[in-house]
Amino acid sequence: MFNDEEDEIETGLGGISKLKILRILTRNKEETFTKYALEKMTGLKPIAVRNNLKTLTQMQWVKEYPYKPKKYKINLKNPVVKHLIDFFREVKYI
Repeated sequence: MFNDEEDEIETGLGGISKLKILRILTRNKEETFTKYALEKMTGLKPIAVRNNLKTLTQMQWVKEYPYKPKKYKINLKNPVVKHLIDFFREVKYI
């Protein structure tokens, strides 16, 4: 999917909407969230949440659970996500 690590990072962090979603998911690593919950917590429009979750799940930064409704959780097994969480903590983003 990506040409290199730089491409992955640029895609994953490519906008404020993704950062808001990632902030909620990384602050609450053990919880799962519906799209609706993420909309309310981030203040983003439904289409923004839907599109960004699609990208983040394809990247395997976020896990999608097939509940009704679907739920989402940060993927702690992804090495990039582990570094991202460390970075967020270091800069006091989470």
